Amino acid sequence: MPDTVRIDKWLWAARFFKTRSLAAKECAAGKIKRNGTPLKPSTMIRVGLRLEIPAPDGTHKRLIEVIALLDKRVSAPLARESYLDHTPPGVLAAAKEKRAALQ
Repeated sequence: MPDTVRIDKWLWAARFFKTRSLAAKECAAGKIKRNGTPLKPSTMIRVGLRLEIPAPDGTHKRLIEVIALLDKRVSAPLARESYLDHTPPGVLAAAKEKRAALQ
């Protein structure tokens, strides 16, 4: 297990994005943040880092804490074990309502 890994690689491996290039694009666009600061795709991350990651449909931002570093894509159950989701329940409920209204 590596001590650090690139943010774009980790986001892809943890299944937040379907491709690594899409993860890199989101980073380059300033959408992936640490403490409100946008991260470049080449930023090296460590365990314990907290990230803001926008939902694919744009309804909310997820607050994620990295608890395991991945450098290769893994199955969805293993990917979920690599982070803790600290997104407040109210934000998730509001996002669910937004999705229902859009359908």
